[in-house]
Amino acid sequence: MKAKTIALTISLVFVSVAFGFQNSPMMGTWKLNEAKSKFAGKARNHTVVYEAAGDQTKVTVDGVDENGAAVHNEWTGKFDGKDYPVTGDATSDVRSYRTINKNTLSITGKKGGKVTLSGRIVVSRDGKTRTVTTTATNAQGKKVTNVAVYDRQ
Repeated sequence: MKAKTIALTISLVFVSVAFGFQNSPMMGTWKLNEAKSKFAGKARNHTVVYEAAGDQTKVTVDGVDENGAAVHNEWTGKFDGKDYPVTGDATSDVRSYRTINKNTLSITGKKGGKVTLSGRIVVSRDGKTRTVTTTATNAQGKKVTNVAVYDRQ
């Protein structure tokens, strides 16, 4: 009886985690809508994918840098405001996401302990668009703001 109760409890935890990820408006594949976006430079994230990775979320980003060269970075962690490592990003070695509400996250990127990017990610109420507003420090040390609008795929 005790073994059945433990097995049932573990099963319910996995189901609730999976259900929670499926219901998150952030989850899925997002493609950049350049016509609706405003960038301070040439760097762009063309595709962003949020997917479940156990009890964490994996964020995969593909795009181009200021010179038009392909970039790819990955982050796996929780939306708890804590720093988790990011790989493949020249501007940050850790990133944190914090849930503000069901449709909104804050994001912070750091390199060597120094904040290099901060912003908000907002998914529309209908779940079809995602707007990412960030402020970052460019290679010249100047603060720049970008607004990237993504469509759900």
